[in-house]
Amino acid sequence: MKKSLLCIASFFLGAGAFAQEVITSQGESYSNANGYIDFTIGEAVIDKGTDGSNDITQGFHQTNWNFAGLEDHQPSVQALIYPNPTQESLVIQIDMFEGVVYQMTDAAGRIVRESQLFNEETQLNVSDLAPGNYLVILSSSGVPMKTFKLIKNQ
Repeated sequence: MKKSLLCIASFFLGAGAFAQEVITSQGESYSNANGYIDFTIGEAVIDKGTDGSNDITQGFHQTNWNFAGLEDHQPSVQALIYPNPTQESLVIQIDMFEGVVYQMTDAAGRIVRESQLFNEETQLNVSDLAPGNYLVILSSSGVPMKTFKLIKNQ
C-alpha cells in the first residue's frame, strides 16, 4: 500500500514539474475590479464563444490581431484620434482640451511630435513621418489620460 502511494505521489510531483508553459513574443494581461484576462498570440484556438457583439476565443491565439488600440488611463475623459491607420493627416478630438499636451513617439520611444492642444479638434500633418507604428499620448500636468496606438501607412 505504501509503495502504491509513493508511486502515485511521485507521478503527480513529476507531472507538476512538466506543467504547460507558454513562451511567446506577444500577449497582454488586463484586469479590473470584476476580473482579469491573460492572453498570448501565436498558438491554436481550441474554442470560440460569442454573445452576438463580442467574441472570445479559448486557447491561446486571438484571431483579430489589431495593432491600433487605446490605453484608457482616465475613462471619464472622451478622446478620439482618426483616421487610424493614416497616411497624411491625423485628427485628435478631445472634450476637455484645456491644459492637455499630446506627444507622439515612434516604435523606439523617440518623441517625434509634441505640443499643447488649443481646440477640441486638432489636425496634424503626419505625411513626413516614416511608415510604422506610433504612440499618441494625451496627458495633463504630466499625468497620462489616453494612449493611442497609431499606424502610419505610406
